[in-house]
Amino acid sequence: MDMQGSRQLAVTQQQAWDALNDPAVLKACIPGCDKVEATGENQYAIAMALKIGPVSAKFTGKISLTEMNPPASYKLSFDGQGGVAGFGKGSAEVTLTPNDDGCELSYTVHASVGGKVAQLGQRLIDGAAKSMAEDFFKRFDEEMQRLHPESYAAKMVMGEVEADSPGTAAAGPSGIPLWVWVAGAAALAVAVWLGS
Repeated sequence: MDMQGSRQLAVTQQQAWDALNDPAVLKACIPGCDKVEATGENQYAIAMALKIGPVSAKFTGKISLTEMNPPASYKLSFDGQGGVAGFGKGSAEVTLTPNDDGCELSYTVHASVGGKVAQLGQRLIDGAAKSMAEDFFKRFDEEMQRLHPESYAAKMVMGEVEADSPGTAAAGPSGIPLWVWVAGAAALAVAVWLGS
């Protein structure tokens, strides 16, 4: 499975990077996530519950960050196990680019799944992965609004963000560096979810 996309965030590149380096922010933003813990330098353990179609399972996994270029880019590798439900593994490349509106988070994810999840069919898996990524970005954007209300307030005054639509502002991770966490978390969540 391959996925790519980008999101405009109202926060600065550094703010996004910092947020994605915060395990508490990641835990709050990854759908079904129970745990995100640092296990070493640029390495994290994650636990989450996922459901894709008729298959649901608890999954555990690892995330490793490499090729880090703070606060601009990094590569995230993930590996998740969901017991008899299956597994997911892959990588994500994340880039955070500053602009006049804050920063843009771009990501490319390559993932593969096996086990029961792989038997569900590519269409269902792709749909679930995209839905999970959208959910992550919405949650991340809401968390950035909570942590940096001044950035969003400035955009609202300028008429660039609708006050009653918290998810319409850019939503993208750039935290471990932010964009790394978002891409990594989304990739891991998708891989774990697909592999669960």
